[in-house]
Amino acid sequence: MDLMRFLVEMVFDLFLIVVLLRIWMQVARADFYNPLSQFVVKVTNPLVQPLRMALPMVGRWDLASVVLAWLVGIGKYVVLSAIIGIPFMWGDILVIGTLSVLSQFLDLLFWIVLIRALLSWFAQGYNPMMALLQQLTEPFLAPIRRIIPPIGGLDLSVLVLIIAIQAVRIVIGV
Repeated sequence: MDLMRFLVEMVFDLFLIVVLLRIWMQVARADFYNPLSQFVVKVTNPLVQPLRMALPMVGRWDLASVVLAWLVGIGKYVVLSAIIGIPFMWGDILVIGTLSVLSQFLDLLFWIVLIRALLSWFAQGYNPMMALLQQLTEPFLAPIRRIIPPIGGLDLSVLVLIIAIQAVRIVIGV
């Protein structure tokens, strides 16, 4: 039973990460030709394209991808409830699904910011992965840098963002 629960959580969480990356890359206008971008688009297109017929783009936001992320978050808890045999209330599942998507996005943001910070110590020259990480994280870090500029060559914006992510997680209880 624990193995089945673990596998279901992993499959749903990994797919949700890919869908969230698709949304994030579209909003940030990240490089579409980056290999990671191509992977994300190819994995999510079979489910996003049918939804896109009913849900259009609104500015930078792809509503089809947002709805897909929400449905994956809900689906995870519906499947887990069915496996465990616990009856569920749809109102609870809708809220839990939404919190699941938000929690996963905060986890993804945390790790991408941390990976970008660590890679910045070792990066030499142009690297397509580093460029993509920069495109994704810069919208979050730039406003912090305007308030707290680098001090003596040390950029504290990453630290401030990581603290803010953890604070938000505590506030929303995920």
